[in-house]
Amino acid sequence: MRKALALPTVALAAAAFPLLAVSTASAHEGPHSYQADLAALNASGVAGTGMVTLDGNTATVMIEATGLLAGSPHAQHFHIGAQGACPTDADDENGDGFVSVTEGAPYYGAIGSSLTTTGDTGPDSGLAIDRFPTAEGGSISYERTFEVSDEVHQAFEVGTAVLVLHGVDKDGSGAYDGDVMSDLDPSLPMEATAPAACGVLETAQMGAAPAGGAETGAGSTAGTENQAAIGVGALAAAGAVAAGTVAYRRRQADQA
Repeated sequence: MRKALALPTVALAAAAFPLLAVSTASAHEGPHSYQADLAALNASGVAGTGMVTLDGNTATVMIEATGLLAGSPHAQHFHIGAQGACPTDADDENGDGFVSVTEGAPYYGAIGSSLTTTGDTGPDSGLAIDRFPTAEGGSISYERTFEVSDEVHQAFEVGTAVLVLHGVDKDGSGAYDGDVMSDLDPSLPMEATAPAACGVLETAQMGAAPAGGAETGAGSTAGTENQAAIGVGALAAAGAVAAGTVAYRRRQADQA
């Protein structure tokens, strides 16, 4: 609501057109949306956007990203419980040429949810490489709806939820390889787990994630239609208010 509106005008609109008041209340009570603009880490060249709509503990997640290692799986997570921030390439503390997951953790925290394509989405699936999306042509278009924990939901509310995509081809070989091994799993090269992109999930201006986009996993955009209907109803009511005001002013002018 804009505070500049005069109180009598607001009261008149709410009394004469209940739909407007109901629609406004519904917008506040309905789903909340968050957006992350992904910035590259480890000189990956990755760019993209993540959108999350939370309706209670039900999260609808949409990710579009480019610049990833083509044909390879990329782990992706909600990280929670730290500063709600992203590291930079300058945070390579041990000088091995990578900002590792461990070096980034003080900024973005531990895994809260694993954004897999199927099955479990909890922290235990953080390295389930076979269930993360594969970047066909170097791009990912991901959509899935699943339940998050209370801790993850709270992280979104307090602004400490961060979206992180993992997997970089630092040496340009076209595969995850190299002599530096992962800080999470010594059997994997660091390239397979190092963060490739990071974005803080901040409150979005829209009420729900947009419909459409490729579905990866058990994707869904249920509830988007209801949000659209609410918006149309509010616009219709607002238009009726304006029309009624014009008619009233014309009657006043005729009587004068």
